[in-house]
Order: sequence, then C-alpha cells, then structure tokens
Amino acid sequence: MTTVAAGSATSDPATGGAFLPSTPETVRWGFLPNAAARPVLRVAPGTAVTIDTVSHEGIMEDQGRDPVGYFGAHGVRPEEIPADQVALAAGLEHAADAGPHVVTGPIHIDGARAGDVLRVRVVGLRLRATFGVISNRHGRGCLAGEFPEGTVRQPGADRDHPDRYGSVHTFVRTRTVGGVDHGVLPFGNPGLPAAQAVFPLAPFLGIMGVAPDTTGPVGSVPPGAHGGNHDIALLGAGSTFYLPVQVDGGLFYVGDPHYAQGDGEVALTALEAPLRATVVLDVLRGAAADRLVGVLREPFGETDQYWIPVGLDRDLDEAMRRATRAAIGFLSTRVGMSRANALAYLSAAADFAVSQVVDDVKGVHCKIRKSDFPSL
Repeated sequence: MTTVAAGSATSDPATGGAFLPSTPETVRWGFLPNAAARPVLRVAPGTAVTIDTVSHEGIMEDQGRDPVGYFGAHGVRPEEIPADQVALAAGLEHAADAGPHVVTGPIHIDGARAGDVLRVRVVGLRLRATFGVISNRHGRGCLAGEFPEGTVRQPGADRDHPDRYGSVHTFVRTRTVGGVDHGVLPFGNPGLPAAQAVFPLAPFLGIMGVAPDTTGPVGSVPPGAHGGNHDIALLGAGSTFYLPVQVDGGLFYVGDPHYAQGDGEVALTALEAPLRATVVLDVLRGAAADRLVGVLREPFGETDQYWIPVGLDRDLDEAMRRATRAAIGFLSTRVGMSRANALAYLSAAADFAVSQVVDDVKGVHCKIRKSDFPSL
C-alpha cells in the first residue's frame, strides 16, 4: 500500500506499486533533498516504486535550455523527446551555483529511522529515448583546462548564447544489435572515411540517495555517506544499493540516469539519457542489517557476482584508502575474516576501480567476488 503525499504519484499497473513522474512539483534541479524536504510520496517498506527520471542533457544553459531545438538539430523529432523533459526545461529555474542534475523525490519510507539501513533493489531500468549525450565542459572533467580543445568560454555565455560556453556535446543514437542495445558514436578525422564506435549499453542510475542530516542546501554533484551522485556503473538492473539512513523516513531520491559509463567518467558526463526505473525499498536494522552488509558507515553495493564496498573523498588516494577500510570492515564483520587476512585477501583477489573523478568528491569501489566464499 502506498500513500501519496503530493498529488503527482499514481499506482503503477505493471508492478502493483507506485508510479512517480518527474514534474515541477516532484523534482529539484541541481540540489538534493535535505532533512527539511517535504516528501512527494510515502510508501510502506517492500513497495515497488517506478520513477520516470529525466536527464539534464538537452536542457542545460550551454544547450540553450531548449530540448526540442537542441535535439532537433541532431535530427530528433519532437515526438521522440520525453514530454517531461520539455516541460521541466520550460518550467524550472536553475541557479547558477547549482549542480546539473534533475533529482526526483524525496520518497518517505514508513518506519525508517536514522541509524537504519535502506536497501534499494533495482529491479528494472527501461530506456525512455533512442538517443543520449556525452558532455565535456570547461572547468570540469578529468582534463579540465585541457579539454575541450580549441574552445574557450567567452563573455556573455547564457541560454541565449550557448555557443559561448565552449562546451563540447557528443550526440549518440542507440541501436539494437543482436538483441542488445548499443550506443553508436560517429567519428572521423580529416582525410579519413567516416566511422563509428558501437558499444553496449548498461543503464544505471548515477544518483540514488537518502537525505543527509542537514537543513542547509545540498548540491547534487558530490556524493557522500548519503549516497547521491555515486556513479557506480555496476549498479544496474538486478543490483542492490545499501544506504545508511540519516533522517527519519529516509527521504530517498534518484536522478542522473545513464545509458552507459566507463569507470572514471573522465569527460565529465557519461552517456546521459532518461530511464524508467523500478526500485523496491526496504528498511533493515540491527542484526538484519549486520547479516547482509556488516557495520555500514558508507554506501555499499551488491550484484549477483560481487559485494561492492565504497570509498569517497576529495582526494583520490584517500578514497582508495577508505574503500580498502570499508572492504576490510565488511570482510571482518560480515564474512568473519580477521582484519589481517582480509587485507591479504583483498591484495590477492579483489579489484578496486575508480567510480568517477569528476564530481568534486572522488569515488573508488571494490569488487569482492561472492564465488570466493562458497560457504556463505
């Protein structure tokens, strides 16, 4: 059973749960919900919630705040563009100091209390468009100041003069090849025939989080203990994300939908495009939480193959250390290894990957193979 706290949510016949659209009443642009945020939906634990997420790509100032015009220049018909993206571009203000992301929520989970763990099972992700965008903007990205090459930000850059931002946006169409969705990125250098890169899509939500325990503004860019802009590409359909609840009700939200991302996300964005996401939200506490993830202080991921401890810090070296500490903590409290054996195992058998380096706070995640522990 779900209770609607704002009149925008309806039942979803596909799941029997709740459906939450992205409207001017249910989203924030550039900021995350905080402890004082009013829920747009209230659900009981175990409820499936389907959410239509909206990508910021196509509505940003350096794209003219006009998705019909921007995507139309790439051959996209108006009817191919999600109507909610067009409506949000026309109806939402975007502060100059805000992040880029359109964030949908928050959702209040009945019974969730600070200190609990919110378990988010991602049970479905469906493409809402046949195209997406990869962006490289000056002042951001792994090679900020080096890329974009050959452009500079000029005075007077605004929504009416998007070319003055000096950004480079790469438009990508999707195509189904052998029953698998792919992105198709055309390229070509002068004097050489045109070519294209064709890569498989692996959709996931770059933002999943709970409200941090503050009433101040919370930007959408840096991740933290609350989750937020984690950008862990492994967290696609079938994965589970565990979040330490910061405030009563949890106040869960999603955003930053991706069609594909390489670990690192070096340009600044990945292949960004809208998704219809279905998640199931459960509340764990005490021994029930410890049995699944041990003592949880930071977000933690899980797939059929891997346990995924996470480390976050503005310094990449410290993010690596935090991920290692989190992995040792998991192996010692959940698996039962000594801390010395846990460190030895991680060095011999686990992989650490850079989730992203472009969101102020860097992310590193560890991949611990479940198959290495057949007795569990």
